[in-house]
Order: sequence, then C-alpha cells, then structure tokens
Amino acid sequence: MKNAEKIMDIPIEKIKPFQNHPFGIRQDEEMDALLDSARQFGIITPGLARPLENGGYELVSGHRRLAACEALRLETMPIIVRDMSDDEAVINMVDSNLQREHIFPSEKAFAYKMKLEAQNRQGQRTDLTSCQVGTKLENEDSKRQVYRYIRLTYLIPELLQMVDEEKIAFTPAVELSYLTKEEHQHLYQTIESEECTPSLSQAQRMKRLSQDGILTPDKIFQTMRELKPNQKEKLSFKTDDLRGYFPKTYTPQQMQDTILKLLDNWRKRQRDKGAR
Repeated sequence: MKNAEKIMDIPIEKIKPFQNHPFGIRQDEEMDALLDSARQFGIITPGLARPLENGGYELVSGHRRLAACEALRLETMPIIVRDMSDDEAVINMVDSNLQREHIFPSEKAFAYKMKLEAQNRQGQRTDLTSCQVGTKLENEDSKRQVYRYIRLTYLIPELLQMVDEEKIAFTPAVELSYLTKEEHQHLYQTIESEECTPSLSQAQRMKRLSQDGILTPDKIFQTMRELKPNQKEKLSFKTDDLRGYFPKTYTPQQMQDTILKLLDNWRKRQRDKGAR
C-alpha cells in the first residue's frame, strides 16, 4: 500500500546512502556527541528510508546516524520504512537535512536545486518555502535567497570550495556565478597567483564585463589587482615598544609628533645626499 510505513531494525549492509546526497558528514562536535550517545544508548531516533525494487533500502534521512553505526560497528539501525517516489524522496531528504545546525553554502545550494527540480517535475509551486510533499522548510531563507543559493551551483568546484571556506563572501560569489566556466578558471588562477579575493564591487564589474562579452583574462587580472580600501597596508607600533625612547612624561601624541619630525629630517638628509 502506497505511503504505508513501519519502523524496522535494518541490517547496516542493506542500507544504501541517498543518490547524489549533497550534505557532507563531518567529524565535528555534533558528530562527536552523536557517537557518544550511540555508544551508550544506541540509535534513539530512527532514520527514514524507502525500499528499493532490487532489494535493500535507500536512506533518505539519517546519514550521520548511519555513519555512527558504521563507526561503532553496530549491526542494525532503526529505520522508518516508507514508500516514496523519486521526487518525494528528494524533497524529504532536503527538508530533513536542512534542519542541521551547520550547513555549508554548497550543501544548501545543491539541496535547494535538487528540491526545485523535483517540484518542477511534480508540477508543484516552486517557491521552495511553502508547504510541499513532506515537511515545511524550517529555515530563514526567503524565496529570493533560495534562488541566490542555487546560483552557487554554477561556480566551478574550486571557487565553490572557497565560498565554503569563507574566503569568498556569499554575495560576491552569487555575482561571480554569472561568469562562464572559462572565466571562472581564469579568475581562480588569478586568485591563487595574486593571493587576493574579489570584493562585491569587483565581482559586479566582472559580471557586467562578462555579460558584454569582453571579460578577458587580462581584465580579470587588472580588476583583481586593484587595491581594496580594507587591504591598504598599515604600519603601527605599540606604545610600550616606543616608551623607552622618550621621556616618561611624553604622551602618545607627543611621541608621534617627534617620530614624524625625525622622519622629516631623515628624508631631507636623503635628498641632500642625492643632490651631491
């Protein structure tokens, strides 16, 4: 009977991960806590899976729990077995995993894309934030923000990884997603060679040049070589490091004034030497 479900203890070897599952499993504090709990009490909350025609079960929700079972060499895992179509399974997989506390932008991007494609195939509303088959999305992302996340899937893997690592900010990354793959490659090479990352204004300018068909490798290089206001080099000294060179009664302002006067005199002497 369709949509019938039951809870079963399924042998681990019969559970297969969801195809193209976009959410990674990281050895972080959440995983450590799950392992500690599973070690003491077993898996308390069942996963969700659907039966496969050729035998076994495809896991829809509970991949970290499955990883914990494998790490602890548990033989079975409690599973809610539910009949689902391919698209229903995708929507349930995305909705359940978006509840995670820590999600990379790339994970959200591909998850939202998978859900949108599933909803399109079903002929459903595609705002991704209304109640659909499965659970309503419980997150703070608006319709516009969801589509901005999906734009990240157009980035080459190297740039997308930099977004996950917070080396490229989210908003500039969205703008860069409109560049071609070849332009992405040139941009990544420039980022690596020049050790710089694009600001929002730089990303927007490169997007416009790309749309006009005139974003050459040279223009990417020139754009990225521009000095950003927050990247200007600064020279600073700690007051304590300078205190030994001045009378104890000197204030920081008096110390600064004296240093500037000394530098002025030094510059004049350098000019005099050059004039000889």
